[in-house]
Amino acid sequence: MTGPPAVAAVETAAVPVGGGVVVAALNVVVTQPVEGEFAAFEATCTHLGCTVRSVAAGTISCFCHGSRFRVADGSVAGGPAPSPLPRREIVVTSGTVYLVGGP
Repeated sequence: MTGPPAVAAVETAAVPVGGGVVVAALNVVVTQPVEGEFAAFEATCTHLGCTVRSVAAGTISCFCHGSRFRVADGSVAGGPAPSPLPRREIVVTSGTVYLVGGP
């Protein structure tokens, strides 16, 4: 890979289609909204800064106050969060999702 530094976040096989995984060590959520399409978002809820902890049924959830975000684009799906989860730039290569610019 050339360009900005990147850090491996997760193997693509570990990210379920229609769902995602929280990579706590990097404070990021990696999702796969549809097969072969990946996205990554900051894992910090835009409501009061809690870390999101769960991804299920197409939704990223923050258990602190019930905010929910869509796996496709990080937009607010419910709860008190005022704005979407910030998107992180990624590169997918050789079965691994990399965060561009590091953690």
